[in-house]
Amino acid sequence: MTVHFIGAGPGAADLITVRGLRIIAASPVCLYAGALVPRELVEAAPPGARLVDTADLNLDQIVEELRAAHAAGHDVARLQSGDTSFFSAVAEQQRRLDALGIPWDITPGVPAFAAAAAAMGRELTLPTVGQTVILTRVAGNATAMPPGEDLATLGRSGALLVLHLAIGQVERVVAELTPLYGPDCPVAVVARASRADESIVRGELADLVSLVRDNGIRAVAVIMVGRVLGEPGFCDSHLYSEARDRAVEASSAG
Repeated sequence: MTVHFIGAGPGAADLITVRGLRIIAASPVCLYAGALVPRELVEAAPPGARLVDTADLNLDQIVEELRAAHAAGHDVARLQSGDTSFFSAVAEQQRRLDALGIPWDITPGVPAFAAAAAAMGRELTLPTVGQTVILTRVAGNATAMPPGEDLATLGRSGALLVLHLAIGQVERVVAELTPLYGPDCPVAVVARASRADESIVRGELADLVSLVRDNGIRAVAVIMVGRVLGEPGFCDSHLYSEARDRAVEASSAG
C-alpha cells in the first residue's frame, strides 16, 4: 500500500500528468483538496472508491484517513492543488506517515505560476532582461515568513516576484515594493488560471490595489511584479544564435 501525493494542477482537469491520472484510476481511496481540485479528477477514481474531501479536515483527521487506508491495504491518491513542491502542505503529512511507517511517493503537477504565464502567453525569463523568478508569499494569517524572506529583502534583487496567497495584502505589496521596483513597474494578476472563469489583469505597481479591487479578485490568484512583464527589447537567446554557432565552429577548428 502506498500514499500517492499527486499534483492535481492549477484548475483545468486536463492539466494533470498521465501518471497522476493513472494512479487516481487505480486507487480505491482518494483524498482531495475540496474546490481546488477539479471534480472530473475525483470522478476518475474507480467505482466504489472512498472519496474524502479534506477541505474541512485538520491534519490529524487527514492522517487518520491515510492510516485507515494503510491498515486496509488500500492505495491512496492524495490530490493536492497545483504542484506538490511548494505551498502544498505535503511535508507535514509525509512526516506523520514516516513516523507511522507508511510508504508514500510523489507525482508532480503543473504549478499555478506556470499556468498563469501560459494564460498570459509570456515567458518569464528573457535574455538580458530577467533570468530569475522568485516564488514566495506574503506573511498574513498564515505561518510567519522566515527571517530574510520578507518582500523588502527579496525585492532588492529586482527579479520577477510571483506572489502566492497575497491578494489580501495588496496594499502592503505596493508599499514595500514601490521603493524597489518603482511605481511604473509592470504587474499582472492572474486569478483561477486555466479555469473557465480565468481572469487576467495587467497594469503598473501603483495601480495594483485598484486592479484587484475593481476586478473583484479575492482568492486563487497569483500576483507578478517585475520589468520582464513589460515590453522590453531583448536579444535572441545565445543557445540558438549564429554567434554561438560560430563560437562552436571556431572551438572545433582550434
